[in-house]
Amino acid sequence: MKNLGLSISSAIILVACSNSEDAQATRAGAGEAETTSTISPVDREPFKTSEIASFDEPWAMTFLPDGRMLVTEKAGKLFIIGTEGSKTEVNNVPEVDYGGQGGFGDVVLAPDFATSGNVYLSWVEPGENDTRGAVVAMARLDATATEPTLENMKIIWNQNPKVTGKGHYSHRIVFSPDGEYLFIGSGDRQKFDPAQDMTGNLGKIVRLYPDGRVPKDNPFYDKEGSLPEIWSLGHRNILGMAFDSEGRLWNQEMGPRDGDELNLVQRGGNYGYPIVSEGVHYDGKDIPNHDTRPEFAAPKVAWVPTIAPSGLIFYSGEMFPGWNGSAFIGGLASEALIRVSFDDAGAKEAERFAMGRRIREVEQGPEGAIWVLEDGEGGRLLKLTPPE
Repeated sequence: MKNLGLSISSAIILVACSNSEDAQATRAGAGEAETTSTISPVDREPFKTSEIASFDEPWAMTFLPDGRMLVTEKAGKLFIIGTEGSKTEVNNVPEVDYGGQGGFGDVVLAPDFATSGNVYLSWVEPGENDTRGAVVAMARLDATATEPTLENMKIIWNQNPKVTGKGHYSHRIVFSPDGEYLFIGSGDRQKFDPAQDMTGNLGKIVRLYPDGRVPKDNPFYDKEGSLPEIWSLGHRNILGMAFDSEGRLWNQEMGPRDGDELNLVQRGGNYGYPIVSEGVHYDGKDIPNHDTRPEFAAPKVAWVPTIAPSGLIFYSGEMFPGWNGSAFIGGLASEALIRVSFDDAGAKEAERFAMGRRIREVEQGPEGAIWVLEDGEGGRLLKLTPPE
């Protein structure tokens, strides 16, 4: 076990990202034992769970202004979900390169959605010679139509370069609180070294204007040999990004074999992958810890064993006032909802709620309920409210 000066929690050591994802992780995790922690899993029911709808491999969700939701399915479908669970499929969804971790990804509303009707979508597209990569596009959605359709779709960002394999696309999207900037998580595509290569955007978080233009105040805008869109680097597989109440950007990402991370994302920060990690390689070979290389930004929380994180929010609602300011992360391998608390001493896992299924996505509803999407075939959309 590596010596960590970070908040460490225990989880089920199943380091695959989904049932069909990351064959290396599946082999590494097979047959390993379940461990327990003094703080988790929580065996009480702090919330009431209501099933709203079910899907085949749901991946992301977001709320419309009227309380309905948009939900993506990885194979290439987008649905509008009514408040009671009705499902209306959206037409003209782009064709996706489906397989492994690839397919349809994130969906978020444009900051001016109320007037523009624009949404932002991510998915995986094929390239030449059995390569593929993620893209982000904007399109107009008439959510009030009987047969809602995506129109005027325009790709504004491409994962670069396209490479072989079907893992670690990340393609998470988040807008800054002021709506001025678009941040995109770009995974290392299981290629390791590109996370430190400034000529490409693999293993990076990028920062753009909403129309895809690059802000001139990005940290590497004028640096020769660097893509100007890069905001931070040294990331692995980013499956959650969110801003806290102070306007700070955070991301969570899967480590290799263990070592999942929650990071405070700094302008121009280098988070060290694959040079440092709190985990080890799938074959058991060691990777130096962050504390051996202080020039790299260390995670605020790291998990050994893995939780296999997916989805990230900072809670700010009224339904659970005791959780205001906490972060919530979905757990795939850990089949849990993880709450992270913050104080002057830093961040730590505070509670882990056993959900019994792999959790792909977490969102906060407009009335303060917490909503989660289960992973895989038959994955349910669940609404979590205070117990009666």
